[in-house]
Amino acid sequence: MTLYFIDPTDNILSNNPLNCPYYYEPHPLCAKIFAEISREIEGMEAWRDEVDGGKMFGVMIVTDAAGRTGYLKAYSGQIGGREDWEGWVPAVFDYLQPDGYFVTHEEEITELNRQIDRAVQDIRMTALRATLQRAKAEGEREIEAFRAVMAASKAERRRRREAGEDDDAMTRESQHQKAEMKRLKQRVAETLRPMEATLCANDEHIVAMKRRRKELSDALQRWLFSQFVMRNGRGECRTLLDIFAATPQGIPPSGAGECCAPKMLQYAFTHGLKPLAMAEYWWGRSPAGEIRHHGQHYPACQGKCRPILDFMLQGVAVEPNPLEADEPTDHLYIIYKDADLVVIDKPAGMLSVPGKGQRLSAQEVLARQIGVVAEGLFCVHRLDMQTSGVLMFAMSLTVQRELQRMFAMREVRKMYTALLDGEYKGTAEGEISLPLAPDFIHRPMQRVDREEGKEAVTAYRIVAAEAGQTRVALYPHTGRTHQLRVHCAHSEGLAMPIVGDDLYGRHATRMMLHATTLAFRHPVSGVEMEVKAECPF
Repeated sequence: MTLYFIDPTDNILSNNPLNCPYYYEPHPLCAKIFAEISREIEGMEAWRDEVDGGKMFGVMIVTDAAGRTGYLKAYSGQIGGREDWEGWVPAVFDYLQPDGYFVTHEEEITELNRQIDRAVQDIRMTALRATLQRAKAEGEREIEAFRAVMAASKAERRRRREAGEDDDAMTRESQHQKAEMKRLKQRVAETLRPMEATLCANDEHIVAMKRRRKELSDALQRWLFSQFVMRNGRGECRTLLDIFAATPQGIPPSGAGECCAPKMLQYAFTHGLKPLAMAEYWWGRSPAGEIRHHGQHYPACQGKCRPILDFMLQGVAVEPNPLEADEPTDHLYIIYKDADLVVIDKPAGMLSVPGKGQRLSAQEVLARQIGVVAEGLFCVHRLDMQTSGVLMFAMSLTVQRELQRMFAMREVRKMYTALLDGEYKGTAEGEISLPLAPDFIHRPMQRVDREEGKEAVTAYRIVAAEAGQTRVALYPHTGRTHQLRVHCAHSEGLAMPIVGDDLYGRHATRMMLHATTLAFRHPVSGVEMEVKAECPF
């Protein structure tokens, strides 16, 4: 059985909209059910190594046509190469059936991979490359040796000409040596040519096989995505190809449709069940470069799941996304203002500058407050929406450019105050250097990436640690997106997320990160300045 019924006394959700999958605090009933499922997962010996390495699990509370309340449980992708473990929501499309289209054509690609590997690792070609390199080196030595002979002969001819000797004989000697050099180069080239031709043919064969592999892989992926036919709350159906056609990437990413939320919604819609609440929880170790905490709930990913869920949730009453809801205000606290710049204390929950939605930004509110058009107020730097504190705007494009240059050259000194979830036991002061890159699947999250990431450096000073929390002063030397949040939460940083950081930690009333101080040279007067916003926590 996939649907598990719940005691009617727990039926407390039937009249509420479904929680927003992109930002939510799990309903207590979801948390209770996940605790029960956790004991089941712990008892699955066949799963242990795989799920302990990291896996997302999902819970969805539903009602059936008879008004009975139950729940569904799901895991992302496969476990043990299977998508059909009894009692768990099955795959939207089980493409792993033996002798099925996908497995058969995947084996064709696998065989092509083996052929490519054999061609790349062919010891005959390896030996031939070594022989070619030796032959090239020997040929170059012969040519250089003869070139030295020619140079010496040329010098001797110059001396003889100066001594008045016959020039015709020396001209013939020069011409003969040039012809000999040409013949020598031709002999060397003829020696190398068969080996180069063999190696070139082998390389072209490898390139052709790789091109064929890509063609087969792309075709198989498109076939697979065409088999994922997603249903929404209105009963409408679309393939993943149709759903992602309007997105910036244009095609579904690998693994699309296999996450917990789409699987549970698909099962609910195809079995006449009404979704009431859902939550997704991480189990096991954090993936390399990312930040996941065992047992912590997480929102649906933006790159892989959001386009799918935006379609599937049509026809379903869903709570508004708090991150996209507007909180009207017409007044911001101005810390400093002159004819060239203005500094405010931005409240948590407000955008720094206008975003894609209708939510008001600090730039718009401030422009109205001081009586200028928003386009006449120039952004110098930004704070995350959930971060409060010192935010500076320029009153002209010239001042903006100078201030941004100062930020880029690290001439602006910044200090943030943060409250961390846990008591820090390490060094009281130090520096964190973890390069960051966007996590495109889980936007807007960032990941530690030592190959593609950009340098990100933060100094820190522990202020106090008590009652399960740590107050820390943070001094960013670079200004990467989510730099402080990742450097605090990552296991190679302070290993403790900021309190209230929904992306990298746990939900709270707000994220406890505050831009406390900016110190800089005034871009016009040259006066050294320090502006502060008192920390509200």
